[in-house]
Amino acid sequence: MASLNVGSLGEYIREQRRHAQYSLRQLADAAGVSNPYLSQIERGLRKPSAEILQQIAKALRISAETLYVQAGILEEREEHGLGLRTAILADPLINERQKQALLAVYDTFLKENDVQPHTARPGAGDTDPNEPQTLEEYAQKGRISDGDR
Repeated sequence: MASLNVGSLGEYIREQRRHAQYSLRQLADAAGVSNPYLSQIERGLRKPSAEILQQIAKALRISAETLYVQAGILEEREEHGLGLRTAILADPLINERQKQALLAVYDTFLKENDVQPHTARPGAGDTDPNEPQTLEEYAQKGRISDGDR
């Protein structure tokens, strides 16, 4: 299991926070963590648990899997459109319904081109039923150790 890379993880979270136009306090409130703790994560001084990463990802509207990869908890996998999906989910200029509509159109185009879409979006109808969708499922499949949770 890869160790947590907290320096680049913190930098990545800070970039995503700024892109979403959140102050540190706003993101801390939205993620349900303390302002000092989030500051320490961003500065690479603390190793957040997988649950905390999931809360931060939800507040930033990015996939938790993206943060798990940044943290070294999960290995990056080849996934069609991961960057596009992440950008759409992180875009503060469109609402949640519009984001889901864009992702659905993209998945439709992939199907038309005989490409199997695989998404890490929570609640996505096209996810692989064998792929874990929650922290508990990742842990059960051995992708997150108890020390990372």
